[in-house]
Amino acid sequence: MPVGKAVIGQSGGPTAVINKSLVGFIKEAINQEYDEILGARHGLEGILKEDFVDLSKLSESQLYGISKTPAAALGSVRKKPTENDIEKLVSIFEKQNIRYFFYIGGNDSAETANLVYEGAKKIGYEIKAFHVPKTIDNDLLETDHCPGYGSAARFVAHAFQGDDADNRSLRGIKINVLMGRHAGWLTAASTLGKSTEEDGPHLVYVPEKIFNLDEFLKDVKEVYDSLGRCVVAVSEGIHNKDGEYFLQTYASETGSGLAGKKDSHGNIQLSGSGALGDTLTNIVSEHIEGARVRADTFGYLQRSFLADVSEVDAEEAERVGQYAVVASKEKESGSIILRRQFSETYYCDVDVVELHKVAKHTKNMPEEYLEKNKPYVTNDFFEYAMPLTGGIEPKTQIFV
Repeated sequence: MPVGKAVIGQSGGPTAVINKSLVGFIKEAINQEYDEILGARHGLEGILKEDFVDLSKLSESQLYGISKTPAAALGSVRKKPTENDIEKLVSIFEKQNIRYFFYIGGNDSAETANLVYEGAKKIGYEIKAFHVPKTIDNDLLETDHCPGYGSAARFVAHAFQGDDADNRSLRGIKINVLMGRHAGWLTAASTLGKSTEEDGPHLVYVPEKIFNLDEFLKDVKEVYDSLGRCVVAVSEGIHNKDGEYFLQTYASETGSGLAGKKDSHGNIQLSGSGALGDTLTNIVSEHIEGARVRADTFGYLQRSFLADVSEVDAEEAERVGQYAVVASKEKESGSIILRRQFSETYYCDVDVVELHKVAKHTKNMPEEYLEKNKPYVTNDFFEYAMPLTGGIEPKTQIFV
């Protein structure tokens, strides 16, 4: 196959370390014989508009600055390519002599990379396509974990430490809503900063378990009656036994109009609104008379919080970006993954798997990470997640 040019784009929700992957890619790509190294502004949208930047001309100081910058330096997008898009992409690839396509993102981005690769192959244009993993949701198959998760988990753990102290000061019920459409990895991270059983969060609700409103109210009241307060972590994707999001069913039953819009990948909008927190607050207030009930929606703050970047996360994010270039020398397509090596100290190797194994699919939290008889996580989850954060300091908390 002709050498040609390489193009890279960023897609989906940004993270605090996504640019580490971009810089890792650039550093490795400069050593290859590509005709040119292009960055597509706003991912697939930028390629379709031929909105490119020459990444090989960036200076060392610029690369360093990009690596320290949260969110997507090239700009991100949520776009699933149509058949017409793929035909146009291939024509642009031919025009530009692009032979390597790299895409940084989550499972939807892996699906996009796979669609582009298969579409080009069907048309008869030779191209290599690689997915570079990132998502704070930590829900990609095949990989041990996803770059971006460790830093977001660190932020969530620290935020709950402070919020729990706040709740001890002004006793009441506090409900915090976290990102997690299909999987509860980030919501579970709320527990990583706990020092004692009395520390919050006291209850953790994730999409891996069916959400029952009556049981939720019963759980909250039991904790509140016992401690005089209760801190709750809730995933935005909590749902009923039929898989319908709580906000959807509540909107349908009450006519509140809370059901969200859908993106091009068919995902209902759950983030960017305080609707779930406000709804649960109102319901709990009616159920537990006299209780002070408040809610916060962490929302997009979780994704690109610069002050809580995990060093482990940052190093691994750069490494997967580098390895995507290495893998492209021997393979036609693939998704980069991290494989945990079980030894005395934490470490992950980098590898590559077939794109279709990661594209679109979601990895839930395994049963052994979730308590069976109460809404909480097990010690197995702590052992899995804690190294990814770079460590969470126990908080010094003295109330007299």
